[in-house]
Amino acid sequence: MKVIPITASAGITGFESPASEYKQLPLSLDELLIEHPSATFIGQADGDSMRGVGIFNGDILIVDRHLQVKNQDVIVANFNGEFICKILDTQRRLLLSANKKNQDVQITSHDQFSIEGVVIRSIRCHRASHLLVNK
Repeated sequence: MKVIPITASAGITGFESPASEYKQLPLSLDELLIEHPSATFIGQADGDSMRGVGIFNGDILIVDRHLQVKNQDVIVANFNGEFICKILDTQRRLLLSANKKNQDVQITSHDQFSIEGVVIRSIRCHRASHLLVNK
């Protein structure tokens, strides 16, 4: 991957193109974003319940199944047959949304609940990809 050795503010003003000064760096997005390749999967966020932690509808979620879940981790779980992305409150057995419009959900003994993994990264695509399926 070729990396341009600059930082650019969101309010970019005119500057000479640095493209002529790029150099090849040994950088792999897999190595940068994924810690446990054999235990990692990628999903896509659906809905706005996690906006408060910066996860928006259509964002790509990198989920690590190897990590031990900690209190207040953002997780992907199977809750009563539906895949969900929520904050897990392990002490109160609650699934928390990061949007005040959504209520917290109690995990009871009657629920089918399994944690699929911890969300370690989320990626926002600013242009739609033909590889991703949006609803």
